[in-house]
Amino acid sequence: MSQHLLAQIQSPSDLRQLDIAQLEQVAQELRDKIINVVAVKEGHLGASLGVVELTIALHYVFNTPDDLLVWDVGHQAYGHKILTGRRDQFETNRQKGGISGFPKRSESVYDTFGVGHSSTSISAALGMALASQLKGEQRSHIAVIGDASIASGMAFEGLNHAGVTEADILVILNDNAIGIDPSVGALKTYLTAVKEGKNPKQNNMIKSLNFAYSGPIDGHDLPILIKELQRLQKVKGPKFLHVITTKGKGLLQAEQDQVKYHAPGKFDAATGELITKEESHLPTKFQDVFGHTLVELAQQNPKIIGITPAMPSGSSMKYMMEAFPERAFDVGIAEQHAVTLAAGMATQGMVVFCNIYSTFLQRAYDQVIHDVALQKLPVIFCLDRAGLVGEDGATHHGVFDLAYLRCVPNMEIVAPLDEVELRQLLYTASLGLENPIAIRYPRGRGVGLDWEIPFQKIDYKKGKVLHQGSDIAIISTGFIGNNALAALADFDLNEKVSLYHFGCVKPLDEALLHTICKQHRFVITLEDATIEGGLGSAVAEFITTHDYQLPVHRLGIPDQFIEHGTIAQLQELCGISPMAIQQFLRTLLEQLA
Repeated sequence: MSQHLLAQIQSPSDLRQLDIAQLEQVAQELRDKIINVVAVKEGHLGASLGVVELTIALHYVFNTPDDLLVWDVGHQAYGHKILTGRRDQFETNRQKGGISGFPKRSESVYDTFGVGHSSTSISAALGMALASQLKGEQRSHIAVIGDASIASGMAFEGLNHAGVTEADILVILNDNAIGIDPSVGALKTYLTAVKEGKNPKQNNMIKSLNFAYSGPIDGHDLPILIKELQRLQKVKGPKFLHVITTKGKGLLQAEQDQVKYHAPGKFDAATGELITKEESHLPTKFQDVFGHTLVELAQQNPKIIGITPAMPSGSSMKYMMEAFPERAFDVGIAEQHAVTLAAGMATQGMVVFCNIYSTFLQRAYDQVIHDVALQKLPVIFCLDRAGLVGEDGATHHGVFDLAYLRCVPNMEIVAPLDEVELRQLLYTASLGLENPIAIRYPRGRGVGLDWEIPFQKIDYKKGKVLHQGSDIAIISTGFIGNNALAALADFDLNEKVSLYHFGCVKPLDEALLHTICKQHRFVITLEDATIEGGLGSAVAEFITTHDYQLPVHRLGIPDQFIEHGTIAQLQELCGISPMAIQQFLRTLLEQLA
């Protein structure tokens, strides 16, 4: 190989100075860069490896950033970041203070739209194209979307609108038959038939939406990609290019195990082998407690149903899908559909566990209100990844659920302190409820090893005293209560502090709250969620309503978007780490003395 070419590329304008024949070398160097950094720093691997050639071709043909390029979700944008002035910063990817793992408008002019949730690219690019049209500006607008993302309702809404405009928009379908897990649904079957040449050309559904369709073409053949993109530059109106790629391309293990290598953790850059950790001594992940417990419950109750929108592995719904495939449904990236599907099943007496990441339930808010809560249907929402999630950052932190669900009538909200309580909550909910319920739990591991205990119905609406003291009452909800326990464990003034676990945020245990208010001089609330509208707001409302005079201080996520970093770093930043809690207690006790 000749001299390193990637080191000479500070921006796409440098890339465009190269001959097409040199771009294969750039592709190899770009893959090597991504592999070498992600192997050590972790992150999303397979998606970016799969679009290396497409990324190069797009920046080579189009005049970015004047031409506007939108990446859907953004898992696949590492190559884009490296080619657009962030090569030397790429080692800081997803690290606190470093660049984001997703395209972000404030980070670069080349990141035309902030992403992280799927299926937004077509609508965003169309909005840009129509604005350019109104301003009389001549430029191209490109949306790159995967086959899993394009099955989402929002993507169809964008296609439906674009097809009746004259907007200069190019939708590129990056078809690799997988999102995070394998793609599902009738659209996946259709795309497979197109790839295999088994679908008659007159049946082309994209053409029927008034797009100029071309493809499918090989997404790893740079000359073909460049030639087709140059042709499409000259075509007016909505265009659609179907590109076939292999997720994980260039790293054998990532090609062979595309689910595991979506975000594989640390691995050997030379061999591709995962660096395994001895985990037998560690507590079980909350998602696995959910997944295995659901299978146990389903064995006992034939009415139990599992639903997840495209997260069978991440939520551990995969265990239910393996054990009871006819009673567990991966509906693809379709959170709105997942919620109303659950509601429909609930009308027929089924016991439905709808598992959606907290950050993704935001996408189905109307369905939660209109289709579930308004009709008082007892859907059991299991909100995985609630709270701060770490390196995925602002787009993925599950910190808004307490606030956006607490205002919904008929909705109950609970948050277990540990994995044993999660197990018993799932069991209790399976016995039958009068209202819908949201059970929120964090990303990561619990606190103990012995969680597979016999099922026992619990009164989840009752708060618990975890530590009894005299002056200050800490009221916490969910797993973050373990930070308060840790803070008190070695605190020399812990006899002055009480700690209460309110597993149920709605309805609150008002009897216990009355007792707390009568016995203490100060209340601190603690939550791994936004303090605006969450547990702290609920407790403050109670104190005001009942004319108690004691002050309340709310600890939680401040009223701002929290960026990426480790969970420990972000908890310290938000003042909810064990050390931060302890420091606040010491300062407060000095004031009360």
